Amino acid sequence: MKLTMKTKFETMSGNHCADVMAIFNYYVEHGFSAYPESSLPDRFFNKFLEMTAGYPAYVIKIEDDHEIAGFCFLRPYNPFSTFDKTAEITYFIKQNYTGKGLGKAALDKLEIEARNKGIQHLLASISSKNEQSLAFHKKNGFYECGKFRNIGEKKGVTFDIVWMQKDLV
Repeated sequence: MKLTMKTKFETMSGNHCADVMAIFNYYVEHGFSAYPESSLPDRFFNKFLEMTAGYPAYVIKIEDDHEIAGFCFLRPYNPFSTFDKTAEITYFIKQNYTGKGLGKAALDKLEIEARNKGIQHLLASISSKNEQSLAFHKKNGFYECGKFRNIGEKKGVTFDIVWMQKDLV
């Protein structure tokens, strides 16, 4: 889908805590996109900053009204240097902005950043109950590379973790 509005990617910082956590906690409470059982306090935002240290992490702003419509980041797949060419990708788009091309814009931005960083493989960890994300990733060049069956349980529902991979080389 083509992006239907002017956006700006701004480096994620402590100033974005409330907006990022509101977006994340929406998905915590409404489905299986975010794994926690219940909303997380704002102080959890520091974990996002720690996980992404040295990697690209952005909020997505709508230029017309300066609203934060989502966030996205890369983080190390594994701390050992033998995995330096692999990163895990994450993005969450505010519920009233989905389907407008922001997810694709975030993916495109992170792919460019990944290549600039020498990353050759992107991984996405997705709940089997998140059919929209599975379809999005498949449509955008990811393929299923693994599945952990019945390892998650949220609100009494058991789910698989599907790992998807995109090779950038």
